[in-house]
Amino acid sequence: MIEMRGLRKDYGGFSAVQGLDLDVAPGQVYGFLGPNGAGKTTTIKMLTGLLKPTAGTIRLCGIDLAAEPLKAKALTGYVPDRPELFPSLSARETLRLVAGLHGLAAPAAALRSAGLVEAFGLTAFFDEPTGSYSHGMRQKLALACALLPSPQVLILDEPMVGLDPQGGRQVKDLLRRLAQRGLTVFLSIHTLEVAEQLCDRLAVLQDGRLVAEGTLQDLRRRAGNEGGDLEQAFLKLTGGGLALDDAQLFGDGHG
Repeated sequence: MIEMRGLRKDYGGFSAVQGLDLDVAPGQVYGFLGPNGAGKTTTIKMLTGLLKPTAGTIRLCGIDLAAEPLKAKALTGYVPDRPELFPSLSARETLRLVAGLHGLAAPAAALRSAGLVEAFGLTAFFDEPTGSYSHGMRQKLALACALLPSPQVLILDEPMVGLDPQGGRQVKDLLRRLAQRGLTVFLSIHTLEVAEQLCDRLAVLQDGRLVAEGTLQDLRRRAGNEGGDLEQAFLKLTGGGLALDDAQLFGDGHG
C-alpha cells in the first residue's frame, strides 16, 4: 500500500532523507520512529505530496504519486502533528467542507460525519466553532476529517500529541480496528510505549537514514537485546541517552 524507493530530500548541501526504501502492507499499523531531526516529518510531507522528493519514487495503493498525484491523494487520509482548522467553522461545517472537496454525496457524508463525531466524543460540540476547541479536540476532528472519505491509507504525524489518556486510548483502539478492517496506517510517533502496543512493524530513522526495520522482535534482535523493550532497542539503535555527570548538571561542589 505504501512503497518508497530511493527516497531522498536535499536542502542545499544538507540531506534530510537519504535513499529511503520502505514497504508497508495492507492492514498494517506501521510505526515510523526516530529522534528529533531524523527526517520523519520530511518523509511524511513527501508521502502526502506536500514536498517534492529530490530523488526516488513513492507509490500509494500502487499509484505513482508523482505521475498521478490527485488519484493517489484521493485514496489517502492525512493528519499533521499540528492540525490547522478554520476557527470560525463548526465541526459540522468543517466536515461538510471536506465532503465537498472530495465530491461526496451530501446525505451519506452527513450521516458518516455524525457517526465519526460521535465516535470521537465530539457530539456536544458539533455546532461549536473549532476555535473554541482544545488541542486534543482539534486532533480528533482532524482525524475524523481524514477518515470521512474512507481512505485506504491513513498517514498520521504524532497523532497522540495533546490527547488525554482517555482520548489516547480511543485513538489507539480506533487505529487497531481500522487496521483489522484492512486500512493501512502509517504513523510517526515519539511515545515508544504506545508504538510497542500498537504497531505491527516499525522503522527507525536516524540522520535521514533507515537504521532498522521490522517487528518489535526484529528490532530487539538488531539491537542485541532480545529480552528488552522498545525503548531500550531504540536507544541502542540511535545511540540515545545523555552522558552528563552531576558536576555538569549542578556545577562543581554540588555532586
